[in-house]
Amino acid sequence: MPANLPPQYLEAEQRYREAKSHEDKVEALREMMALLPKHKGTDKLQADLKHRIAKHEDEALHAKRGGAHRFDPGHVHREGAGQWVLIGPPNAGKSALLRALTSAHPEVAAYPFTTRAPQPGMMPFEDLQVQLVDTPAVTAQHTESYMTNLLHSADGVVLVVDVTADDVEPSVAVMRALLEKARVWPRARPLPADAPPFLAPRPVLAVGNKCDLDADGMFASLARDSLGADLSFFAVAAERGTGLEDLRRTLFAELGVIRIYAKEPGKKPDTERPFVLKRGAKVHDLARQVHKDIAERLRYARIWGSAKFDGQQVDRDHVLNVRDVVELHA
Repeated sequence: MPANLPPQYLEAEQRYREAKSHEDKVEALREMMALLPKHKGTDKLQADLKHRIAKHEDEALHAKRGGAHRFDPGHVHREGAGQWVLIGPPNAGKSALLRALTSAHPEVAAYPFTTRAPQPGMMPFEDLQVQLVDTPAVTAQHTESYMTNLLHSADGVVLVVDVTADDVEPSVAVMRALLEKARVWPRARPLPADAPPFLAPRPVLAVGNKCDLDADGMFASLARDSLGADLSFFAVAAERGTGLEDLRRTLFAELGVIRIYAKEPGKKPDTERPFVLKRGAKVHDLARQVHKDIAERLRYARIWGSAKFDGQQVDRDHVLNVRDVVELHA
């Protein structure tokens, strides 16, 4: 075990050992990930924690009870370049937003609580796709219990309000309370000095829907004030498609990822299926995505794009850049 593990990590590890449910085990493992010092000596432990999280999430979804599969209504299999979760009060237009940005076809109706379970859809962006997840409405009276885990594990959260509604401020208060319960902190805001290490900074965007019914923009301005001036705010009309392109670009940009294209020696790069890596990723990170055996045997790579010259030879610790073409040599 790596040295210098903080006492809080060992406490979370003990909670993991004592946890009875997969959900409690995942929660403890995520705390351990947040508390784990990040350096080369903990690489294997980080990988092990990620493997255990994925294993418990999968077992929670497929565990048998009485010969039948137990269904986890809040589990959404992650796909694409990243996952955004949409939350909001009844009739804010989350489902209409999902339908406008993706190929999904959620039920959209003028009555509340139309969405009863998480509904994923894939938003195309250039040569990638980003996953958006519509969720049941959140209110002061009821919020689905699985929402906290869904929000904490997502890459980002979109707060959706109807700018013409007369209860925007209390709805925003409910959403803020849910983020706090999920231990999600808007990344645009400085972390408090006493922030617990398992608090997850995430990009949080605000969407004011139905701006087509707000001719002078007064309602949108009031909604922006309620949501907080430090959150990026997008005035849209989901049903009409107004304001969606700026939102689409920001949903990708805020993920903090880059596209990398791989090529085999002597062949053209595969530009139709880019690899998605976090900004600041290295050649070795790409190799691990391609295949663990290649990562273990990696000797060097050749780079086209951000390299000083085409085909420049680099080592495994070379930092990759946007749209680099990489040829791995193992």
